Amino acid sequence: MDSQNLTAFLAVAQTASFSLAGEQLHLTQPAISKRIAMLESQLGVRLFDRVGRTVTLTEAGQVLIKRAQRILRDIDDTRQALSNLSGKVSGRLSIATSHHIGLHRLPPILQCFNQQYPEVSLDIRFVDSEWAYGGVRRGEIELGIITIAPEYLTKKQSDRFITREIWHDDLVFMVAKTHSLASLSHPSLDAISQHPAVFPGKNTFTRSIVQSHFEQSGLSLDVIMESNYLETLKMMVSIGLAWSVLPRTMLTEGMVEITPKNMSMSRSLGYVHHQDRTLSNAGQVLIDLLEQQR
Repeated sequence: MDSQNLTAFLAVAQTASFSLAGEQLHLTQPAISKRIAMLESQLGVRLFDRVGRTVTLTEAGQVLIKRAQRILRDIDDTRQALSNLSGKVSGRLSIATSHHIGLHRLPPILQCFNQQYPEVSLDIRFVDSEWAYGGVRRGEIELGIITIAPEYLTKKQSDRFITREIWHDDLVFMVAKTHSLASLSHPSLDAISQHPAVFPGKNTFTRSIVQSHFEQSGLSLDVIMESNYLETLKMMVSIGLAWSVLPRTMLTEGMVEITPKNMSMSRSLGYVHHQDRTLSNAGQVLIDLLEQQR
């Protein structure tokens, strides 16, 4: 099976459209249709049902998806392993990072990397850390520099991720100095839960860390706004709208810490890649620069 035909198949399966798949791969719609027809001819099965403008996978198409992804990953991994033999640090390096890490941790590292290895083309995606795990799993990105999933969540996953903490990020409860909770140096979780909060989305690692503490105490959170941009949450806290739990490094003038006594929370920031995929020379060099930060 031709890899280009498989790539076209996955693009149509993802977009449910021959024209959108063509735009994604910078090909015309007839070129996409030809590749799908060739693949269907090779396999002797129909992969898509076309009713009007609606494109849906047949049963055979659904069976082929995971196998096609695996075949393309194996091809890419083989190509990468052979390319690494030259020892040259060049080519394209796809990484994903969260907005917070991209703003506050990565700039000096990426600047150093770019100065030392100008032949590497960096493809940087700013995404939620949770998406980055999926991107590494699917082979869409080589390296995620993100919030590492808490251990109790990773136990549920069967994927062979390699993770490494680079930065330890203390999390603290904080409010504006004008907030009614600011007069209490160490309010209880129960007292805090009586006030509205702003937090990242429910499926984020940071939210799950905080939520678990409240659930263990039989308490619920009154979340009036969600945003995965921590800078946005900090702004909402700073104007006295609500309380939140954010990295200690974000605690600035006009805000105070109100973490309950004897309570400590933190998250791990670092990198993740897949154990079954070969790192490029560029990816390994970037990891080496990250390790120097430890």
